[in-house]
Amino acid sequence: MSAAIPKEALAANFAKCVRGYHLLNDDPIKETPWEDINAIVLAASGCPVVAASHGSHKPGSDLTSSLGGFSNKSTQYGKGSFSISSYRLTTVCSDKDPGSPAAILAEIGRRKDFDYYSIIVRSQTKGSSEISYDWYLVPSDHPAVNPAAYTWKPKIGVRGRNKGAVVGWETDVRAGSSMSITFSMSSQLWMDVAVTEELKTFIVGSCKVSGGRKYTYIHLAEREEA
Repeated sequence: MSAAIPKEALAANFAKCVRGYHLLNDDPIKETPWEDINAIVLAASGCPVVAASHGSHKPGSDLTSSLGGFSNKSTQYGKGSFSISSYRLTTVCSDKDPGSPAAILAEIGRRKDFDYYSIIVRSQTKGSSEISYDWYLVPSDHPAVNPAAYTWKPKIGVRGRNKGAVVGWETDVRAGSSMSITFSMSSQLWMDVAVTEELKTFIVGSCKVSGGRKYTYIHLAEREEA
């Protein structure tokens, strides 16, 4: 983490980019557009992007800027929390070989090459076109998102052919947050992150928009030609 976070500029440019996106798009902001938006916001705020994954699903950093490496995530709010997925860990734990917490944590440590989780979280009331977004920049070593901060134990199947078998790994709950790995879900690491008052301090921007595109690509082309 090599530079101070210019929160005021990031917040203003985040709101502009979100509004701009929804002038052309009906869909909520999810993973691929979020990487592009994040890069635009950083560059406009004086934090030039020097590397980007361009939508690649490879693990690790998606963007690298003067603020450090970012792992971009998009999700939506649940009841007092949100969930994000991270590493696929089939090389160190699966239904064929459950592995061990030590091996899992070592593999995560080997792959980790970013400084922040850059997370856009949305909420939308059923039946409403209004969407609210929060942008979190959470340090990757913060206890809520750090697998090494938890105590891990085997997840045991409770029904069917997996009853009594190890079907994954799960953690204790710390400050409302927890993690899990399920072998049948590609041994992917999932984080359930509680939205505590402390976590809210990592919000760098918020925006509320009314869904429904206002322009099409044709409109933009015609405006350019005018």
